[in-house]
Amino acid sequence: MKATYGAGLAGLAMAGLIAACAPQASDRVQARNDFNALCVDCHGADGRGGGPATEGMVPHPVDLTQVAAKNGGVFPRLQVMGHIYGFTPGRSESPMPQFGDLLDGPTIPYDAGDGNPTPTPVRLVALMEYVEAMQR
Repeated sequence: MKATYGAGLAGLAMAGLIAACAPQASDRVQARNDFNALCVDCHGADGRGGGPATEGMVPHPVDLTQVAAKNGGVFPRLQVMGHIYGFTPGRSESPMPQFGDLLDGPTIPYDAGDGNPTPTPVRLVALMEYVEAMQR
């Protein structure tokens, strides 16, 4: 029983650490500003892929509101951050720019569900969460 109690406390402590390191309100404002500056021209203000720069673009920008729906109802956080940052195989075939350098800065320990908090730029996490909130 003692080991279970200790593990429970450790789990709560880790959950508290992760929650304390989650993007804050000011980071969410920055995420909205980043989306407007980096994403709207192609994905549109509504995220559906109809931005003003898309005329003749091949392939057409992804409808960001359907990312989870096209992934079996699960929003692929790491994959989305990889696309935004630029760490994805086959990237040279995509017209999407890499924004990693623009999103560098302070990091937070981010656990994408594998139990391994990894230092991740807070602006990248916040932008991914902004896109996640667009899901329909």
